[in-house]
Amino acid sequence: MSDAAAEFWRFSIGLYGRPGVAPACLVLQDEHLRDVNLALYCCWLGVSGRGRITRAALDALDRETEPWRQRVVVTLRAARRAIKDAAAPGSESLYAKAKAVELEAERLLQTRLAAQAPAPDSSLSAAERLAAAAANLALYVGEAPVEPIREALALMAKDGFATGSA
Repeated sequence: MSDAAAEFWRFSIGLYGRPGVAPACLVLQDEHLRDVNLALYCCWLGVSGRGRITRAALDALDRETEPWRQRVVVTLRAARRAIKDAAAPGSESLYAKAKAVELEAERLLQTRLAAQAPAPDSSLSAAERLAAAAANLALYVGEAPVEPIREALALMAKDGFATGSA
């Protein structure tokens, strides 16, 4: 895994673990049909000093990752959810394994995204990086409700983006 991919993964885990972010991401995914990994990528680009993404670049990344996302990630997610919903006796271990495989598929998707990221600009201030992250996220999600994600990004800015990413 490249340094950028490892950094993006650590950032994603850190942001996703913040209060309110996971439920907001699930709303993005399930109700607004947005890819959580692309949303996290948009945030990471800004926070890490890689700047703003254009609509054209975002659309290209979406098209590039669509086959893996649909054929692998979404399929694995559906299988994991089916295992959970079935609640068969003794299925806890299978559910945990399915969840781990789904997470690994998402990490591989993030590796592909990180490979497309420009180099960071270390001269950008925390405020500039936060503004870029917010603009990137807004470009991707449109009117979808992402206030918990924006709030978590603001808290990360106050912490100096202490997630292992910048």
